[in-house]
Amino acid sequence: MTFYNDNDEGGDEVPELKLRVEGDDDDVNAKRQTLRQRLLEESESEENDSWLKDLGFSFLLRRSIWEWIKLGILLIIVGLLAAVFLKWVGPFFMDKELMPLVNWEMATFSAPMLAVVVFTSVALFPTILLPSSPSMWLAGMAFSYGFGFLLIISAAAVGVSIPFIIGSLFLHRIQGWLEKYPKKAAFLRAAGEGNRFHQFKAVTLIRLSPFPYMIYNYCAVATHVEYGPYILGSLIGMVPEIFVSIYT
Repeated sequence: MTFYNDNDEGGDEVPELKLRVEGDDDDVNAKRQTLRQRLLEESESEENDSWLKDLGFSFLLRRSIWEWIKLGILLIIVGLLAAVFLKWVGPFFMDKELMPLVNWEMATFSAPMLAVVVFTSVALFPTILLPSSPSMWLAGMAFSYGFGFLLIISAAAVGVSIPFIIGSLFLHRIQGWLEKYPKKAAFLRAAGEGNRFHQFKAVTLIRLSPFPYMIYNYCAVATHVEYGPYILGSLIGMVPEIFVSIYT
């Protein structure tokens, strides 16, 4: 190829360079086909992943709705059983069994001795897995509202502290029991998570729930709940029961 200078009429010859792509046409087509097939496979894989994600979300949504439906049915059944108990079983039990015992205690013991009996029973009955509600009713009948409330709340503080201390002595054995039943223990372990305020709220909800709190008193230390949130949440959760026992 010849190049000309603007000032000169002549020019210099230089060799012409040509770029040639080596390779067979069949190889190029094969590579194009392979690339196209790879892109199609990746596209199909992404579509499958998206479909699986949508299917999993739909399954979780249906499962969540079904769990709420079962919870609603359970609450309705518990409410009906509670209504039956309050309407027929409770009054019969109080008239035939509980009231004669309460009247006997009030006639037999003096006021100071009766206060000792109430305090001891409220403090010790939960330790041996016995209900302390009858003793709370006795405090409401025998004493004034203010003194009865202070007597019950102070005894309850002792009653929830004793199982916590006993549970700390058998910590490893209780932790082994919780690990043996992980699904049942998940509800209890949730109380030990988070900060102190979260623990306080969780313990209060457990105390207000139908869960047998006397068992939780022994298991609380194994869920890493601190003593402060534990006792405060337990006492706050007992306040409705104490008011019902005293003011009814």
